[in-house]
Amino acid sequence: MPQDLAVVILTFNSAAVIERTVSAALEVSPTVICVDSGSSDGTRQILERLGCQIHERPFKHYADQRNWAIEALGNRHAWQLHLDADEILDAAAIAAVLQAVADPAGADGFLLSRRTYFLGRPLRFGGTASWHLRLFRSGSGVCEDRLYDQHFICSGPTRRLRGLLHDMNIASLTEWTARHNRWSDMEAAELLRPHEGESGARLPARLGGDPRERRRAVRGAYYRAPRYLRAWGAFLVRYLLQLGFLDGRTGFLYAFFQVLWFRMLIDAKLEVARAAEAGAAAATQASSSQPPVRPIR
Repeated sequence: MPQDLAVVILTFNSAAVIERTVSAALEVSPTVICVDSGSSDGTRQILERLGCQIHERPFKHYADQRNWAIEALGNRHAWQLHLDADEILDAAAIAAVLQAVADPAGADGFLLSRRTYFLGRPLRFGGTASWHLRLFRSGSGVCEDRLYDQHFICSGPTRRLRGLLHDMNIASLTEWTARHNRWSDMEAAELLRPHEGESGARLPARLGGDPRERRRAVRGAYYRAPRYLRAWGAFLVRYLLQLGFLDGRTGFLYAFFQVLWFRMLIDAKLEVARAAEAGAAAATQASSSQPPVRPIR
């Protein structure tokens, strides 16, 4: 087992799943570093029992937490593997990570395929499979500064690994929709945020790039389509053309909530925010065009 690889996991009230995540992580490295955001459900006690290094840090947003962990903790080791608390490596992925660190074959970063779970069931269709860069050589990787849909960026060559990263997503439907409501705020804010002159790393949007870059290019085209209609179009593509219906009732519910409901919610918040901006601009213009009031003599 490599001694120069650290596994870094973000946790917050993750007691229901963290033992499985850490147990799999310990198969690739004895060094498991957890950055906890004030868990109160027994997560810390489980991490202590499993021998993890625990660091407490308030959560601002995902990119901020990840980049702090990279710089303050991960860079003490030659390689870093970053996981969420509910992401579990399977046996094939564990073997692939060990092989990649032992013989990187000129690569500085590695992508893992993630399988999504919803309401306790795995999803195999509907465009739910996705690739994520999670293993990289220290000094070559950062998390892009986005409020939502962040990816790790590697400055050197990358390649894909076999195996799966199981995104167990154990939250109840109430918790899931509450999270997505918050994330819709973040996505709307990200879309409204000016990006001119930014110097931070960004995942390029390229149809000829890796799977993440192709997905980002498709997302860019999506946001150029008419508001609200694009959410319906995405739902039909995911559920019908990408065979989401083959995942049964769970596949329909996921396509409805994660594609149609979530994307419609983002569009509605964008419309409200832009209307507020237009109203504020009109009020400012009206006040500046009023003639000055003459004093009474």
